[in-house]
Amino acid sequence: MNDQFESNYALLVRSEEKGRGVLEILVYAIFFLSVVSSIWQFAQTPLKISALGADAYVAYHTTTTPL
Repeated sequence: MNDQFESNYALLVRSEEKGRGVLEILVYAIFFLSVVSSIWQFAQTPLKISALGADAYVAYHTTTTPL
């Protein structure tokens, strides 16, 4: 029987699954890319702000073309 004392952290580090590291990196990368793409999607969405009375002050130019 092993009489040496090991902390809980040392036991967890020693018993960590070796193949799990690659899977965790892949999952975190996918999560990060989905967050970035969501932010990018909302950043590219045009924003329409309608204020009361703003229609009267909007510049409206018409051009006529000679026939």
